[in-house]
Amino acid sequence: MDNKKAHLILDNLKKVILGKDDILENVIIALLSRGHLLIEDVPGTGKTTLVKALAKSLDLSYKRVQFTPDLMPSDIIGVSIYHKDTGTFSFKKGPIFNQIFLADEINRTSPKTQSSLLQAMEEGEVSTEDHHYILDKPFMVLATQNSLEYQGTFPLPEAQLDRFIMCLSLGYPAEEYEMEILKNHKSIKNLNQINPVVNEEDIFLMQSFVDNITVHDDIIDYIINIANATRNYGDISLGASTRASIDLLNTSKAKAFINGRGYVIPDDVKKMVIPVLSHRLILSSEARIERRSAKDILKGVLDQVFLPVIAHE
Repeated sequence: MDNKKAHLILDNLKKVILGKDDILENVIIALLSRGHLLIEDVPGTGKTTLVKALAKSLDLSYKRVQFTPDLMPSDIIGVSIYHKDTGTFSFKKGPIFNQIFLADEINRTSPKTQSSLLQAMEEGEVSTEDHHYILDKPFMVLATQNSLEYQGTFPLPEAQLDRFIMCLSLGYPAEEYEMEILKNHKSIKNLNQINPVVNEEDIFLMQSFVDNITVHDDIIDYIINIANATRNYGDISLGASTRASIDLLNTSKAKAFINGRGYVIPDDVKKMVIPVLSHRLILSSEARIERRSAKDILKGVLDQVFLPVIAHE
């Protein structure tokens, strides 16, 4: 099993996002799991820079769309153009027909436009009035969103949140890293130091390795027990879906691959629980009143679920 290419991507991202190695590793895990990624944070913490650095590292087709209140679904999917000389229509493909699609500030556009991504994210396909298109693979939607406390935002519906394999937050950098960012902000923002390190064949190969990671039945039981615990936990009114359980399994396999193992251990699952599940849960009214976070509640869930002990050769 060769995970060197994955670490080349990781090294590239570390050049522009400093002091956030665990988060950057999760970005690679989302890619290897064939998932889509939501990055939620306050403005100015490097969300867009991270996505652009990832796109440059992968040597795939890439398009960024700034989501605004007046953005329409046709601005994402494409539009049919009428040709009066022939009396026929032709379809002009929109930016979603790229392998890496950045929906920048996704929660600043209307739910109608947000929903235009659903079919592409779930099925890797786009349907128009007359045609059905299969999107090129690998295909990944990366979306950034600002915290909902800011004016002019539209919360993503649960059905769309559930289609993001992870939700990550960069947060503010530590003081020593912010010093370095300020000294080198021009080169970091320009991304001049980022060159492609993998191509689509490399990505397909790594995804295939992840698919073949060994998962013991006790690990699968552990994932099921975690999902069931969220569905029967007092502070949670809507627990993890079956899609969330599948995503937890796939990201745990990718985590094992990144760490150079051909099998999943319980700690892989534990480390994936918060990034994979936290954005999908709806907390009870009491938990919201007490300002409890989904992350803290998930830690309590993990404390209640039996941790399997598995021996490997």
